[in-house]
Amino acid sequence: MSRSDLIYNIPFIGLKVGKHLFEYEVNDSFFDDLEYSLIQKGKVHVRLELEKKETMMIATFWAEGTVETECDRCTGPLELKIKGDYRLIYAFGHGESEDETLMMIDPDEYQINVKDPIYELITLSVPNRKIHPEGQCDEEMWKLVKAYTVNPEDEEEDFDPNEEWDDDDEEWDDEGDDPGDDEDDDEDDESAWSILKNLN
Repeated sequence: MSRSDLIYNIPFIGLKVGKHLFEYEVNDSFFDDLEYSLIQKGKVHVRLELEKKETMMIATFWAEGTVETECDRCTGPLELKIKGDYRLIYAFGHGESEDETLMMIDPDEYQINVKDPIYELITLSVPNRKIHPEGQCDEEMWKLVKAYTVNPEDEEEDFDPNEEWDDDDEEWDDEGDDPGDDEDDDEDDESAWSILKNLN
């Protein structure tokens, strides 16, 4: 574990039962440390509400900021605004969970590291369709991509920088969940809660 990873360690053993708020400023060095990161650069603010209970902890992450990745069309650098949330349950016990929203923690453990969940949240917040806005793609780079495509007949037709672009990206609701909200999340993972209903 690198020294930069240490800031993502949370020694929960000293935390009281209840909710605790943590904040992180994710920058380029965060992604540099991840060898296979799909994101090259970024500046993202992350908030974490960690609710500690007797037999589990519920971690709710919120992220908002910008990241730099590659355009799917011309492979040029592309800056995207992202916003999203993610919930992860840490349960004390032995073994491994097949549920990706449930992580088992050895009862003798005293801390958790939240770097991987933060990276997962950021990558999940990046839209599946990553392309420049209309007219901003690198036309020359697109032509090179077409020239070296193994099966060009399977690719899109010749690139027209002035063509109409469909933007199916969903707009974010500025009135989304916040650590201060008291309403329960109606989309809690039922499988995770069914496993844990007798633990709490």
